[in-house]
Amino acid sequence: MDSSRIADIIEIEQLLARYAVGMTKDDVDGVVAVFAPDGTYSAFGERYGLADFPELVAAAPKGLFSVGTPAITFDSDVSARGEQPLCFVAQHDHSMRIGWYTDTYIRTPDGWRLQTRAMTFLRRSGARDSGRPHDPLRPAPKQKSAN
Repeated sequence: MDSSRIADIIEIEQLLARYAVGMTKDDVDGVVAVFAPDGTYSAFGERYGLADFPELVAAAPKGLFSVGTPAITFDSDVSARGEQPLCFVAQHDHSMRIGWYTDTYIRTPDGWRLQTRAMTFLRRSGARDSGRPHDPLRPAPKQKSAN
């Protein structure tokens, strides 16, 4: 692996670390900053654009977003994809949610950014899913994505 690819990996890892810290600190601006301008987040059977993030992050439970090292595959010099394990610990009762993110990354003029991020939860039953579509606290996306 050449030094430029190692630099790309470190940059993406730092990008994902900023996402986790931003979510833990309830820093919507910090979370939005790690996405490409047309980036999306998918969970609960919906795809959310950046305009939805303030309401979506406000509705999310508060706590610690602890993530593992991402597994990254480069498709080209400007695009990559990856998966990253997540253990979320709720602040109010220390209950946990576990699962993984499935991501795509794009190199922008400002550096690597998340293009898409999708959550898969691991359930006690052994099920794996993207969340409860009927969650009453979850806002609906303001605009349906064409993707």
